[in-house]
Formats: sequence, C-alpha cells, structure tokens
Amino acid sequence: MSTVQSLSYIVTQVQDLESWRHYAEEVLGMMTTTEADGSLRIKMDERPFRILVQEGATDVYLASGWELGSEEDFNAMLKHIAEQGVSYELGDREMCVSRGVQAVATLSDPAGNQHELSWGHISACQPFVSPQGVPRFVTDGMGLGHTVLPAPNFDECAAFYRDVLGFRKSDIFNFRPDPSADATRIHFMHCGNARHHSLAIAEYDVPSKCVHMMVEVDSMTEVGRAHDRREAHGVPLSATLGQHLNDKMTSFYMKTPSGFDLEFGWGGLLVDWEKHSVFEFNRVSVWGHDFSVGQQGEK
Repeated sequence: MSTVQSLSYIVTQVQDLESWRHYAEEVLGMMTTTEADGSLRIKMDERPFRILVQEGATDVYLASGWELGSEEDFNAMLKHIAEQGVSYELGDREMCVSRGVQAVATLSDPAGNQHELSWGHISACQPFVSPQGVPRFVTDGMGLGHTVLPAPNFDECAAFYRDVLGFRKSDIFNFRPDPSADATRIHFMHCGNARHHSLAIAEYDVPSKCVHMMVEVDSMTEVGRAHDRREAHGVPLSATLGQHLNDKMTSFYMKTPSGFDLEFGWGGLLVDWEKHSVFEFNRVSVWGHDFSVGQQGEK
C-alpha cells in the first residue's frame, strides 16, 4: 500500500474571515492572500498555502489534507481504500484549483472527521516573507505539522487510520484524570516522514472538531516572540509553555479564531522509524504545559 507522506494542509471555517487574517499575520507571523472565491490562504513556507480558511456560519475545523508522493501512489491508495470497503469522492476541477493540486479525493473516518488525499501540489515557488520576521517554519519534507482529531468511537477510528490510511503508532498516552475511572486513550501516529507524529486521535469529542494543530519554528527565540505577540493581541492561552515527554517539543498552546487550539513549538523529535520502539508514557510533559489555564482563564 502507498503511504501518506505528510499533512499537506488543513481547511477550517470561521464566521469572521478577518479574524483569521489578523491572527495569521500579527500573531503567527504568516502571510495571507484572498482568493477569487473569497477564501483566505495562509502561507508559511514556499507553498501557496498550508491553512485554507473559508467563511461560514460556524467556527469549526473542516478537513485535514494528506499528501501522496505521486499519481501512482494516489491511485494505489484509492484502490486500497475501495478494497477496504470505504467510500470516497474525487474532487472536481474547482476543488483541485482551490487546493492547488492535480487531483484530490475526500473521505471521512468513523467519527466523521473529513480527510482530503491529494498529489501534485502547484506552486509558483514564491518565497515566504514573514510579516513578523519569522525566519522559517519547519515543514521541509514533513508537511505543515500535526493535527489531533476527536475519536470518541476510538477503536473504529484507530482501525481506520491503521488499515485504511496506513498510519502507524508512534506512542500511546492513557489519560487518567480519575485513577478509579477508565483511561482516556490518545494515540500518536506517524506517516511517511521523520516527524514524531503527523496525526493523533483522542477518545473524546470537541465542538470545534479538532483538539489542536501544531506548527513548528526553528528556534526557541521564535516561540518566545510568538508568545509575546499572542499576549499583545489578547489571544487566549490554552496551555503554558512546556516541553512534551514524547516528541520533545517545547511549546505553548493558544486559541485560534475557529475555536480549536494551536500549538506553537520548537525542537520536535525526528525519528528513525526502523529503530523506534512504541511505548506508553504516563505524563504529558517533562515540565510546564499547564492546561488548566484554558479552563480558568490566563494566570
């Protein structure tokens, strides 16, 4: 079976498109353009966009875009999906233009999370010039970053990502806020690149249809500068600065205009999958990452 290479882009919706433009330019330090169809493209590297924002009635995460390396890989993946008894739809020309690809297919997981598979991105090779002076985001060969999706029907979703899309576990976290209750499972998964995880699924639902997405910069200084911009623009903090135990990322979390969280980090682990052993860890972070600020207000 052909392997998904990376998280190519995400698609989200917001009631106020200008809120995402302001957030992207002033807080994240990314470039924006408005397309003829009214959508907002957010650029963070040499590609025309990595985040596509559409205006709509609700603030919500719409889809995860996964990249295949070639037309042959794309067709082999679609053949495999059909053999697994999962339905998909090929996108029309308008959708291909919107996503900037040669071909795209859409499907959903057992929890209703939407996915877009594509190959052959189109790029004018225009440089990324951050309006906030961010030197670069870490995307080369590894895609946008990662996304964490709700999977309340966890076993079905885990089987879908393993057997249909070909993801493999990186590691496991069994969240036990109440020691007497069953654990809430979170599985971290990788695809065809060295990033520790491009996807994670969590055994609960969220109204925004995304737990969080992650973008990575190339220095701790840029994490600190983004933290200052977040504070200056009044963006709610979701988790304090900290370092994760599993992927070693030093980061903080903040709200996006679409309601889900965004992790802004540095120093993520790159893995040689032939030497990696899947393990279970019992704490989220080595230090920091106080998520209670998201429920109680910023400390």
